[in-house]
Amino acid sequence: RPLIDGWKFTFAVSFFFRLGFALAWIFIANVNHSHMWNEFLARDPERTWPMLHAFMAFALGGRHRWNEMLFHDVHHMCPGRIGAMSQRGRFHGWQKVHDACVEILANGLWKSDDDETTMMQHQKRRSLIMKSRK
Repeated sequence: RPLIDGWKFTFAVSFFFRLGFALAWIFIANVNHSHMWNEFLARDPERTWPMLHAFMAFALGGRHRWNEMLFHDVHHMCPGRIGAMSQRGRFHGWQKVHDACVEILANGLWKSDDDETTMMQHQKRRSLIMKSRK
């Protein structure tokens, strides 16, 4: 085979790898950090959307990866301690990570005397809803 065939293959693989990575990053970074997504999460602190959970778990390759988006707010609470939800889900099981995150939400994410940002208001509302349901 001529050398040009190898280069065509290399460029095609490189292009689609970069495209896939860019689309995934845009989706995760822009959706996870949007006010709209955090408002959605604030309205449903117990994360009770079974059809959405099933679809997104399938699309992302497993429930442990869906936990990453579903509890991204918990990840930002203390990212150094919690780390990636998907990694924790791989080693401890997605259900155990899910339940632990719901428990964290029930206790409340933000306890601060600083001026509240819009995101912090969503987090506080979610924590109050969880506390009222116990």
